[in-house]
Amino acid sequence: MNDPSHKFHPAGLEPDLAPSEKPTNVRWLIFSLGCGTSWFLYLHRYTFGLIKPSLAQEWGLDKVELGTLDFAFSISYSLAQVPSGLLGDFLGAHLFLGAIIVAWAVSLGLHAWAPNVRVLFATRIMFGLTQAGCYPTISQVSRTWFPRSIRTTLQGWIASFFGRSGGASANILFATVLIGLLAFEWRTAINILAIAGVMFGLLFAWQYRNSAREHPRANEAESLLIEAEEPSLADTVASSRKISFREMFAGMSGRSVLNFGFLLIQQVTSTFADAIYIAWIPFFLREEHGLEFTEMGFYSALPLIGGALGGAFGGFLNDRLIRLTGQRRWARSGVGLCGKGMACGLIFFALTIYEHPYAFCWTLFFVKFFSDWSQPTVWGTVTDIGGKATATVFGFNNMVGGFGGNFSPIVFGYVAQYYSWNIVFTMVGSAYLLSSLSWLFVNCTIPLMRELPADFEPESESPATS
Repeated sequence: MNDPSHKFHPAGLEPDLAPSEKPTNVRWLIFSLGCGTSWFLYLHRYTFGLIKPSLAQEWGLDKVELGTLDFAFSISYSLAQVPSGLLGDFLGAHLFLGAIIVAWAVSLGLHAWAPNVRVLFATRIMFGLTQAGCYPTISQVSRTWFPRSIRTTLQGWIASFFGRSGGASANILFATVLIGLLAFEWRTAINILAIAGVMFGLLFAWQYRNSAREHPRANEAESLLIEAEEPSLADTVASSRKISFREMFAGMSGRSVLNFGFLLIQQVTSTFADAIYIAWIPFFLREEHGLEFTEMGFYSALPLIGGALGGAFGGFLNDRLIRLTGQRRWARSGVGLCGKGMACGLIFFALTIYEHPYAFCWTLFFVKFFSDWSQPTVWGTVTDIGGKATATVFGFNNMVGGFGGNFSPIVFGYVAQYYSWNIVFTMVGSAYLLSSLSWLFVNCTIPLMRELPADFEPESESPATS
């Protein structure tokens, strides 16, 4: 057996175990599958914002009714987060994540077959339920497949760069290319994207395994490389016993719950603000400034491209600051605080050039750049405090945070309908400010659950109250 002690390469990218055999590189296949999953998640999710003008025209829907269809997705997505996280922790990502990719792709296709608003409402609920388990489970994928020293950087690429790139691709591929240039009817374009998603889900299930130790093409040296910086990870991977709810609550303290509460506050406010990009930017450009599909697709993609680049940079910045300062807590909180604070300031600057849609959208590019450079920090913080129950903790964080995004599409639609888009964007900037300030009170070094004694018996112990 190789010695798990290690030193770092000068670049600080991966631990040097000096193993007797060279580590295989299956983890980079897994990284590619994670990136593809995140890309398809947002590619499919953002298509609804692009078909809203067509739905409004075909079915005579106003902004409040369109916002209600967004609500159907977001409420089901939020409420399914914890159950999905539990399933991801219990079943593992292999079959669970592969199955839900196929399921949400089928749900997307059903959007094109809905004969009326009631059926479309039900389809939006199904779409939310099937997409809910994706990020909670991918958070566990990053924990079991990558060394701690580079985990946040890779989470930035998976969640932020490829997720936001998927959203931008929806605007460009779906609106600009498939509808604008190739002149496909929107229902045909939906079905093309749905079929591609089904094929990717099958590929994921074929190629993925829950850990390097389970993958037939990964060797022992690769497993040791992944586990070296986090000895408890080897026990998590090797153990077939799953943590129970009773054990989770028994391991919590008042301090850890309060700390997690501030993380939830920043998530609620951030999700509230970011719903504008999913739900309303394409419609806003079409209604307020008269942009057609070809232009609307490109300019509504700009904020998402900014978010993709910001997320990738933020993950790298986070890991780099941790290595340079040795202060994991303030490296994470500082990135979150500055990112959301800059987004707030830029939103209010954008309002001064509101009448110029092209300049406005380029400013939103930088708003989303700074807003999303904190997304890997959220993932890293959840992974730090979640431990063995990372997927469940991530699911709870997404569920509570999602409540901000559940109602904001309706709120934004109502305010735009009866007041003005200026007030909508003022609300977005205010939410970014609150999200920024919340990071002052988040400490990623406080685990949500302490390690329990080996002889702990869930059936007889009572939850800790201190």
